[in-house]
Amino acid sequence: MVAPSIRVAPSAANRALNLLRTVQYTHPPSCPCHSNPNHHHHHRTPTLADHVRRHMATPVDPSRQKEYAFEMAASSIRFGPGATKEVGMDFANMQAKRVCIVTDQNVSKLDAMKQAVEGLSREGIEFTVFDKVRIEPKDYSIKEAIAFAKPYNPDAFLAVGGGSVIDTAKLMNLYTVYPEADFLDFVNAPLGKGLPVERKLKPLVAVPTTAGTGSETTGTAIFDLVSKKAKTGIAHRNLKPTLGICDPLNTRTMPSAVHASSGLDVLCHSLESWTAIPYNERTPRPTNPINRPAYQGANPISDIFSLQALRDTVKYLPRAVKDPDDFEAQSKMLLAATLAGVGFGNAGVHLCHGMSYPISSQNPGYKHAGYDVEHPIIPHGVSVAVTAPAVFRFTAASNPDRHLAAAEPSASTSRTSSAKAQPRGLKDLGFKSSDIDSLVEGTIPQKRVLMLAPNLNEELEAEKIELRGLLEQSMDY
Repeated sequence: MVAPSIRVAPSAANRALNLLRTVQYTHPPSCPCHSNPNHHHHHRTPTLADHVRRHMATPVDPSRQKEYAFEMAASSIRFGPGATKEVGMDFANMQAKRVCIVTDQNVSKLDAMKQAVEGLSREGIEFTVFDKVRIEPKDYSIKEAIAFAKPYNPDAFLAVGGGSVIDTAKLMNLYTVYPEADFLDFVNAPLGKGLPVERKLKPLVAVPTTAGTGSETTGTAIFDLVSKKAKTGIAHRNLKPTLGICDPLNTRTMPSAVHASSGLDVLCHSLESWTAIPYNERTPRPTNPINRPAYQGANPISDIFSLQALRDTVKYLPRAVKDPDDFEAQSKMLLAATLAGVGFGNAGVHLCHGMSYPISSQNPGYKHAGYDVEHPIIPHGVSVAVTAPAVFRFTAASNPDRHLAAAEPSASTSRTSSAKAQPRGLKDLGFKSSDIDSLVEGTIPQKRVLMLAPNLNEELEAEKIELRGLLEQSMDY
């Protein structure tokens, strides 16, 4: 006798997988190569005959030529509990004589700063401390920091803190080396001139105290350009820290809410870089390698880092949020943040981050729990995650197998109570439907990331309609 089958109610994760499979088989991608999740449009190598024919034909428009190469750049990374105490020796090895330590007023009281100061003092290295970094920096807070660094003229920088601290230190470094530059010279186009960073910057050692941004590995620095009501930044490989010291002991003081929001940033970093357009589908091809952007599109090396970061985040973030004393989970999340930083620092991110910048900049007054700051704040991880459900429904048809591969790690993971406590849409952040047009206008200038978004229309009005739809879907879920 055959035992009757037992029907098990599908979990949310299984329903998500089934939805993606439905998309795959009812809306097959236009490119048959997308049936392989690791395929990146590697076409055959051009031959000499192709080269001759191309030069005999009508001249090619350089602005429409696709990229043919990718570069990998990341800071040197040292990972291990207690590694912070080595920082003084690092600066001695660099023969640094004057160091500017950059931090914020909360981190300045923590053991990470104590270790850094003691390390420099043991080596007899002169230093000064700038501890007025603003969490979620504004352009005016960046300018204040630059004005502090220029007259001191250090020969090296040390950033101790989260992504806001590390990003601020990168820009202090940049404008100390370029004291004559206008602030907008290097800011990403079209909000700034987007000039390349051609000079070698001073050594910068980054000691992250949060497990989220991965800023210790990247050449990207983000801030709020107040006059434009949108976040922007500066991105160039020369901005990346010389060394990132990732010490899991430094993340033990994070409140659970900060663990959760920082972890959401890691999640979106890895998902967006894994699903970004392939590097060799990006246009234009640079006429000089110095103009090749830091964010290049998904590539075979970034894929390795992004997918591993995704798997570890899904596995360890719920544990890290639930139990501050779970040292394994805390360590794995710091490593995941760093891995994701290497991945997205070269592949780039796309729609979640593109829309996050105006969401954070146009904050109607929301203040997230767990952040000891006086001003309203939408943490970066929250601002990127709030649109993620809508974004990945939108991009799924571009490469269903890639999205299925990204969904697999979460299939057996249940949602934690801390995850449920996160804002469930833009309404929870205080936004109204009447704010959507302003959020769209704040997203449009984010060309550096929007150009990597699968399925997004390149025609401006059509692009606005698609962005408006994504924001409407993100109001409540």
